[in-house]
Amino acid sequence: MASQISDMKAIVKRAAEAAGFDLAGVAPASDAAELKYFPEWIAAGHAGEMKYLEARDDRGDLKRSSIARVAPWARSVVVCAINYNTENPYSTQVRDAERGWISRYAWSQDDYHEAVLRRLKQVEAALRQAMPAEQRPALTTRSYVDTGPIVERIFAKYAGVGWIGKNTCIIHQKKGSWLFLGVILTSLELAPDMPAPDRCGTCTRCIEACPTDAILAPYQLDSNKCISYLTIEKRGSIPEEMRVGMGRHVFGCDICQDVCPWNRKAPVATAPEFESRPGLVNPALAWLAEMSAEEFREVFRGSPIRRTKRSGLRRNAAIAMGNSGNKEFLPLLDQLVGDEDQSVRESADWAKTRLLTSVEE
Repeated sequence: MASQISDMKAIVKRAAEAAGFDLAGVAPASDAAELKYFPEWIAAGHAGEMKYLEARDDRGDLKRSSIARVAPWARSVVVCAINYNTENPYSTQVRDAERGWISRYAWSQDDYHEAVLRRLKQVEAALRQAMPAEQRPALTTRSYVDTGPIVERIFAKYAGVGWIGKNTCIIHQKKGSWLFLGVILTSLELAPDMPAPDRCGTCTRCIEACPTDAILAPYQLDSNKCISYLTIEKRGSIPEEMRVGMGRHVFGCDICQDVCPWNRKAPVATAPEFESRPGLVNPALAWLAEMSAEEFREVFRGSPIRRTKRSGLRRNAAIAMGNSGNKEFLPLLDQLVGDEDQSVRESADWAKTRLLTSVEE
């Protein structure tokens, strides 16, 4: 039986490689020590408005704090990772005041959820196919890409895919942190891999570089202060005290990864789905702010950028213009002050005041 389990694990890893994943490993479907901090994180309000993270079972316990609450049948977690890095510059290397920043993961031709899930399904099918025919009916599997009530990065650590960095991202010593994660829960008990050792050492560059102080301490993130959360998940107006720190970010933020030494030699992705869409690397702020509903639907069809909605993207673009130091945006901001969307109006008014009262950067 042990030999069979070992063979099955090898089959899974070969299937992951054949599906295009860069890394794959197996973690036990047990509650890791890190999960005990999740309820404390939620109780402190650090999830912001992301209520889906607070999903609870019938007893009122947080689902994400224990895998047994959502998948009591699971014995192993297969974790796969794929690189999405590109040859384009990092956000810390660009200075064009007329342009904003969209996070690296959202430049792609495909929504990463679908691109990664397609590959996971191949691995899942290979796992099922490798089982003896008479045992297949008893096998249970579930694949997730950011959609399941589990904390993927913790299982990624215990699957040996990478360690959890001080910025809370998974980091691999050769691949860096530009990684999409996908997991397969299975009722099959596979031999787990060794957990990845933490190689952050004494480095605190990610903490020091965060312009909004979202990384409260090593491994502790307050979503309410995170630029990614503010530009994507936050609805309505963004708190004024957070706007200056957002700089020219309009969707997500890469700063804590851009400054990470482990990303200096991060390889470029080979998956065609993750090639950059034209215009999304350092997009023109005026273009985003004036985008019609029809153009938004057309440009961002199949893109994760749809999550922020057109109103959120235009709100973010207005704030970015206020932080640009470029007074040529004033006529456009005058127009946006009369916009039908309240958050766009209010952000544009703030941006006008900032441009008129601050020294040009």
